[in-house]
Amino acid sequence: MSVAVYSAEQVADILGLHVRTVRGYIRDGRLPAARVGKQYRIAEQDLRAFAGVIGDKPTRSPDAHVSTVVHINDVDRLTMDRITTHLTAAAVGNSSHSTGQLSVHSTYDESACRLTVFVVGDLESTSVALGLIGALTRQAEM
Repeated sequence: MSVAVYSAEQVADILGLHVRTVRGYIRDGRLPAARVGKQYRIAEQDLRAFAGVIGDKPTRSPDAHVSTVVHINDVDRLTMDRITTHLTAAAVGNSSHSTGQLSVHSTYDESACRLTVFVVGDLESTSVALGLIGALTRQAEM
């Protein structure tokens, strides 16, 4: 694997600077360089970092999160307790057994018999929580 290396003159041309300015950056330690004989050599990755150019490869993988609101109508108090207990247990169990993040909050409007669940987390954990809500609401229908 070869590494691209530039002279101070080449870096000056690339950045649109005077070569004395580039040499000053090298002497000040702002631009890393290796001295070869009487000349400086600048590695491509050092030049990219100095110029603020992001490399071709991301340093981290993309991190996706989901936030959703689920409204469940016609829910009696017992069913609401069962759903929220299962979701809370899933969120607590998720945080202790995996790297996934899951946050579940709920509100219950007793006069309207309506449960509102707020789910926030990574894709996989949120999908599991939504599947659990689906299973629990289907179970309540039976």
